[in-house]
Amino acid sequence: MHTKTALATVAVAATAAVGGAVAFEQLSPSDPTSRPQAAAPATAGANRSVSDETSTARQVYDGAKNSIAFIQVAGQQGQGAGSGFVVSEDGLIVTNAHVVNGAQQIGVKLGTDGETQQAQLVAADVSSDLALLKIDGDGLQPLALSGEANVGDAAFAIGSPFGLDQTLTTGIVSALNRDIQAPDGATISGVIQTDAAINPGNSGGPLLNSDGQVIGVNSQIASSSGGSTGVGFAVPATTVQQFLERAKSGDSGDVQQQEQPQQTSPYGQESPYGQQQQSPYGEEQSPAPGYGQQPEPESSNPLEELFS
Repeated sequence: MHTKTALATVAVAATAAVGGAVAFEQLSPSDPTSRPQAAAPATAGANRSVSDETSTARQVYDGAKNSIAFIQVAGQQGQGAGSGFVVSEDGLIVTNAHVVNGAQQIGVKLGTDGETQQAQLVAADVSSDLALLKIDGDGLQPLALSGEANVGDAAFAIGSPFGLDQTLTTGIVSALNRDIQAPDGATISGVIQTDAAINPGNSGGPLLNSDGQVIGVNSQIASSSGGSTGVGFAVPATTVQQFLERAKSGDSGDVQQQEQPQQTSPYGQESPYGQQQQSPYGEEQSPAPGYGQQPEPESSNPLEELFS
């Protein structure tokens, strides 16, 4: 028996399902003749291990939370949201290219107490699904990148699933060196697979190790429902570092700043994002201009209230 599962990017209202249908083999039933082994009794050591894991998760979150960005966008295709993180003291922020693709207005809120401010798109490389934003900032706390990751390592994802900003989920590094498909069809290699819960709105947020270093940028999930099934994918930190070096040096190379053409998703909808626009909390919104409706006359800037 096979289950068809779609690879989909995970930004709210910006969830381009760029990977096509992927079939996963269902696990065979266990041998009926085998006898289940009795679980070992809980020990004080095991209890300490759980406590240590909780303490580590709290420390990672506390150390990173003020550097996590909640990103809201507005454009001809409507409104959407995603995540990002600070990479420089003066306000450079990394996110996914598909989060800001086609955006005419970008709003960024940092941390738990920050105010939303307008951001500028500095560069975007669709072939690696990465983008660089700039906000006004001084003395911000950049997150360090780390190219070290091993299967079984603890993994922590912080982002805005369904618009719920500053959400922490935990898991492990499930596998390394996966390949996923970028929005322009290019192959992104060296991708990290994790079972930390990743949902729409997590796109662009960091996947962190136990030291609070970024090992990847959460970008896609494998799911038949559109929600987390424990199979998420993060663009590796080494790819992020290469993108930043190109962007900061002004090397045009693969770095692009123009809107990409529309794509047709496996869900049968023609949209740059592959899915119907939704509110941050999953409720369907009225279609935006571009779906055959006239824009609201009372406002020319869907995010103007955010910046007032």
